[in-house]
Amino acid sequence: MLGAALRELIDAAVLTEVPIEELTEAAEAARQLASRLRVQSRRLPQIAAIDDPEVGERWYNPVYGPGNPLAPPLEVIVSAQGRVSGRVTLGKPYEGPPGLLHGGVTATLLDHALARAARSAGHGGLTASLTVRYRRPVPLGVPLLLDGRLEGVDGRRATALATLAAAADPGTPLAEGEALLIALTADRAAEVFAPTGRSVGAWTARS
Repeated sequence: MLGAALRELIDAAVLTEVPIEELTEAAEAARQLASRLRVQSRRLPQIAAIDDPEVGERWYNPVYGPGNPLAPPLEVIVSAQGRVSGRVTLGKPYEGPPGLLHGGVTATLLDHALARAARSAGHGGLTASLTVRYRRPVPLGVPLLLDGRLEGVDGRRATALATLAAAADPGTPLAEGEALLIALTADRAAEVFAPTGRSVGAWTARS
């Protein structure tokens, strides 16, 4: 799978200490590969043919998409309606302070769990506000658990909570997130997603 191979390449690139000559040759090889892939590509607004925009599954999603080399290897399980769990181990490409996860990546993981929890219960929506509480430093290289749950729904507005913890100590949150998600009306969704040329229903209100 190309996405997995490129994740290996990114990991190697941020850990390497090879001489500059070797880096130069690797850079040229990477450019040649990029040229091969650009022979057939889609425009920025276009949705990949493999995606299902009605349910929100995205092959190239930057958080969990298996085809996106930027995405950490996040495995998400919808355990119950309005509840999701995930497992991930993050390496050097996601580092902030030495040996620790970048705070922006922590927020991204929580945001995904929050939105996914709401959508699992049929409440699509875009994040209107996100509050992150960083409880403890998040170490690199250890299995992490992500948990998200829908808290309540009021019309097109939904609230959700999420936590990030080490798998070895799941009862001690490393970070917590709370979000307000607002579903788009059908008319607004048609306007926002018009450039895609596709019907997009995952982020709209359900009747």
